Amino acid sequence: RYHGLRDCALELYLSSGASVLLAYETKRERERVLSLLPRPQDGVPCHTDPSFIVAAQEGWKAGTISNFDYLLALNSAAGRTFHDLSRYPVFPWVVADYTGEKLDLKKSDTFRDLTKPVGALNAERLEYFMSRYKSMQGDMDHAFLYGTHYSAPGYVLYYLVRSMPEQMLCLQN
Repeated sequence: RYHGLRDCALELYLSSGASVLLAYETKRERERVLSLLPRPQDGVPCHTDPSFIVAAQEGWKAGTISNFDYLLALNSAAGRTFHDLSRYPVFPWVVADYTGEKLDLKKSDTFRDLTKPVGALNAERLEYFMSRYKSMQGDMDHAFLYGTHYSAPGYVLYYLVRSMPEQMLCLQN
């Protein structure tokens, strides 16, 4: 696992479902500790091992794990963790109806069109991004369509403070 921007951490998942991230000074130290732990062939799952991902997908297809748990497994396999704000898990934006009083899960209008990126959900929004992209092409070496990343530490902190305001005191100190 990465911690901060360095590949020097190890995340252990406990049988209770909790996890702990151990960050080391160097990748070499992490590898020394890792060599002392049981390996996947010993029956201990590794979240980045292809067999773990296949098992999670099969469980999801069979309905034995929830959508949430499946997305957490994919995030874990991609190196995302709740222990690092720069690699916080991400979830797809699927809801499109924010005006109704109750979500009708049987209505297709309730969900956004997943064949399009968020920036192309309507013609006006797409035209704005395309216009901005074209204006950059002469001025920049690498023009881009979207200027922000979908998950950045600032966004994560904003979400966490709103969902757990009692934690704000910890951030102020």
